[in-house]
Amino acid sequence: MSLSPLVSPEISGGRADEIVERITEAIHLGLLDDGERLPVEIDLAAQFGVAPMTVREALATLRDQQLVETRRGRSGGSFVRRPAGPPVDQLTTRLAEMSASDLRDLFDEHTAIAGQAARLAAERAAPYAVRRLFALTDQLGSASTLGDRIRADSRFHIQVAVASQSARLARREANLQAEVAGFIWLPVDPGVAVAAYIEEKHAIATAIASENAQKARRLAESHVMGQLARLTEINFELSTRGTVS
Repeated sequence: MSLSPLVSPEISGGRADEIVERITEAIHLGLLDDGERLPVEIDLAAQFGVAPMTVREALATLRDQQLVETRRGRSGGSFVRRPAGPPVDQLTTRLAEMSASDLRDLFDEHTAIAGQAARLAAERAAPYAVRRLFALTDQLGSASTLGDRIRADSRFHIQVAVASQSARLARREANLQAEVAGFIWLPVDPGVAVAAYIEEKHAIATAIASENAQKARRLAESHVMGQLARLTEINFELSTRGTVS
């Protein structure tokens, strides 16, 4: 995959910090692989709808954060340096700073996008796209690190949207994953909840494979909203105690 699903038609205001956020999200979601070469500055500027100077500023920030390294010479360029794990402290802080209503609104939107994407995927998905969904559930089940879990989880949701053959849904799902993906796996060790979570994803893939549009939508909506109550409780604990137990 690439960062293209995370790129809106243009960055509002052409701000470098927004580009930093988009590329950072793509790295942590696994849309950009470790060591992958980014497009040259002029191409990145065209993708984001900004001036090359804005991209240059964003890349400098990413280098400072050690998420990108620049190499000189004929085979040089800007290359991704994906960290071993997600920024758990940052995710925890972000979740603590959200209000209960903000969290509910976020999941209301994600439910709508995920449900519609699953319905359309059941109607439109090509066989290879369905196989990819089952492969991603397997990846999630075999993931040995938090980062691998987050990436497989996010890619599943994005792949459902891609399988719907709606570019707008795919782009919106990718952006939503950047907001919710890390939260889903807080606390870091979710224990026995992992098996049930994976089973729900497998059921969604099965409904899509069997072209049962209404079931796929219902399962996808239930899967997303099932996380809201748990995260609302964690959000409350974070806001009152400042830690996740």
